[in-house]
Amino acid sequence: MGFKYFTRDEFKCSHTGENEIDDELIKRLDELREACGFPFVITSGYRSPKHPIENKKIKPGTHGQGIAADIAVTDAVRRRRVVHCAILLGFKGIGVSKDFVHVDLRKTGPVMWTYD
Repeated sequence: MGFKYFTRDEFKCSHTGENEIDDELIKRLDELREACGFPFVITSGYRSPKHPIENKKIKPGTHGQGIAADIAVTDAVRRRRVVHCAILLGFKGIGVSKDFVHVDLRKTGPVMWTYD
C-alpha cells in the first residue's frame, strides 16, 4: 500500500527496529497531514513489547498495538490545528503536550488528555 506523505519506516520501534504499525493508521495520518496543510514529523509510532515504555505495561498500549503515533508540534497554532483536524477525522485518542500531539485509533472513546 502506498501512502502520500509517510513511509512505513517512519513508524518503526526506536529501540528494536520492529514495525507492526497498522496501515489504516498511516492512511489516516496522510488524511490528517492533508487536512492540516503543513508537514509534520512522527516522533513515535510502533513500540515493541521490549520498548522501555511498553515493557512497564500489563497489556500493550496503543503504540504497542500499532494504532498510535506522536506528531512533533511545538507551535501553539499548529498544535491546535492538528487537534482540531484529528477530532474532525475521527481519531479516538488525542493527547496534547507542548512538544507533540498523540493520536490513535483505539476502539473506545473518544478521549482527550494533556501531558504535564
